[in-house]
Amino acid sequence: MTTTTDEVRPTLRGLGRRWRQRRAAAEHLRRLLPYAGRGLVAVTLAVHVVAGAAPVAFMAGTGYALQRVVAGEPATPWLVTALVAFVVQQLLAPVQLVLSRKVQRRVDAACIARLTSFAFHGATLAGLERPDVADRLAQAEEAFEQWTLTPGAALEGALALTARYVQLVGAVVLLAVVVGPWPALAALVVALVARLGQTEGFFRWGGLIRSFGPLRRRVTYVRELATGTRAAKEIRVLGLAGWLEDRYVAENRAVLEPTWRLRREVYGAPFAVYALVAAVGSVVALLLVARTGADVAAVSIAVQAVALCGRFGVIFPESDVKLVYGRGAWEAMLELEDAARRTGVPTGGGQVVRPTREIALRGVRFGYRPDLPVLDGLDLELPVGTSTALVGVNGAGKTTLVKVLTGMYTPDAGAVLVDGADLRGVDPAAWQRTFAATFQDFLRYELTLRENVAMGAIDHLDDDAGVAAELRRVGLGAWLDGLPQGLDTPLTRAVPGGRDLSGGQWQRVALARSLFAVRHGAGVLVLDEPTAQLDARGEAEFYDTFLDLTRGVTSLVISHRFSTVRRADRIVVLDGGRVTEAGTHDELVARGGDYARMFEVQARRFAAAGAAPPASGGVHAGTEGEAP
Repeated sequence: MTTTTDEVRPTLRGLGRRWRQRRAAAEHLRRLLPYAGRGLVAVTLAVHVVAGAAPVAFMAGTGYALQRVVAGEPATPWLVTALVAFVVQQLLAPVQLVLSRKVQRRVDAACIARLTSFAFHGATLAGLERPDVADRLAQAEEAFEQWTLTPGAALEGALALTARYVQLVGAVVLLAVVVGPWPALAALVVALVARLGQTEGFFRWGGLIRSFGPLRRRVTYVRELATGTRAAKEIRVLGLAGWLEDRYVAENRAVLEPTWRLRREVYGAPFAVYALVAAVGSVVALLLVARTGADVAAVSIAVQAVALCGRFGVIFPESDVKLVYGRGAWEAMLELEDAARRTGVPTGGGQVVRPTREIALRGVRFGYRPDLPVLDGLDLELPVGTSTALVGVNGAGKTTLVKVLTGMYTPDAGAVLVDGADLRGVDPAAWQRTFAATFQDFLRYELTLRENVAMGAIDHLDDDAGVAAELRRVGLGAWLDGLPQGLDTPLTRAVPGGRDLSGGQWQRVALARSLFAVRHGAGVLVLDEPTAQLDARGEAEFYDTFLDLTRGVTSLVISHRFSTVRRADRIVVLDGGRVTEAGTHDELVARGGDYARMFEVQARRFAAAGAAPPASGGVHAGTEGEAP
């Protein structure tokens, strides 16, 4: 008895687990219903019910018509019934398709809006950068890029199952009426076992496919790298085409080989067992029908009904694939939101502040990993209306400091204070609108020149005079005058009339974007390596006019070039996640500390090359002691 109990318990636990999984899947689909709208869902279900009942009416009509013909009696009423059922089924097929597509479009539109809103407002930057969040985001984006296996497709696929199950119920009821309960029961068991095999296989397969998310993301990256234009020059110049092709094959095999193996496990032996059970059940059902001694009508109806029940073991193209992959995309969205929220949710509301005295970082500690702080006890003051330059070796935490300052990351310890108010109590969106920033990895929008600049203050997209003025201030005036389409020129060669830019020109456009934001009210300007892609002359021209361009603006400039930082009101040296020196250029050189040593190395490099000490260009400031 103990052995039997021990054998039964795992089976019961497995059934219980699958039941809970199916209930959770059903609950996920139920949460999509409000996006489609009650009225549309009700109409769609009603059409599916009628469409599902039509084949049952056709079976009854043809069966009883055959009986009347054999008996030499008029069969017109039953033939009309069969004909009407057939016509209704054909007429409703396109209606089902139209309604299903409408359900899908409504749900997908709502899901895209939800996904976009969450990415912008519901998740912190730290949350979006987590690998598990990136995997879920990639799965959701992939679904919407294909526009086939989306959450909306999952819901319309689930609703379409209504017609199938109406057919099943109708067939079983007909069997019970015309030949008795036992053949009906046997046919029902056949249908449920066959359907269980399909759904169990699909459910398992959907979970396995989702587990391949990180591998599929790598394949997508390599494919886009090989087929896009972003890396085309380096791939050709460095002769990487063959290596990249081999890498793509290897990454693909890393996905396909376990996929093939697991597919055999899921759809191999289990399906053979389910198919055998369904075949045996169908034979038993037909034998039971034969033993009843039923008339011609009953036999005709019974054979069609048993065949319909047996077909429940096939894939339903209007439902099954959509349910597996579309529901996977929806679950990926839910898991994305959950995982990102565990990293922190942006605080909505809060006070709106604009600094009038100073922005200060007090004892700030922050790390991407808890055991590895990037900023460690950092103290820094940014007086309003002054320019501050930040220098330090690579990895010192300069860019991370900017992310904390702008509220994209929350300090693990310490605080960012705005005129004494903790940034945690400030509306993050309003705070970030006070900044105009050009990051080291600034974006190159494949949009018009006007839009590329006006992104700094998109509410003022119609300020053509302002856009043109900022382009001239960063040295692109002559280039702008030579563009046939002017500000309407697309900055991409992928569209007719588009232009691609050099690295230096792109950097000037990015600088113009930040200055356009300052023109329209941004009070804090952050420039992270703002002239890294400019030549020495262009850099000198920019910084000769920089203080005039930003007069009255609180500015923070990060740079390795001392021609850049020496013009600032105050220079801060960052090392080991904290400020180690602060002062003017002359004060820091006279002090003889880290700044003076870095400046000396840079000056010595220029002197060795026969050039003047760094006044209009420079070598990497972090040469001595620089992290590799």
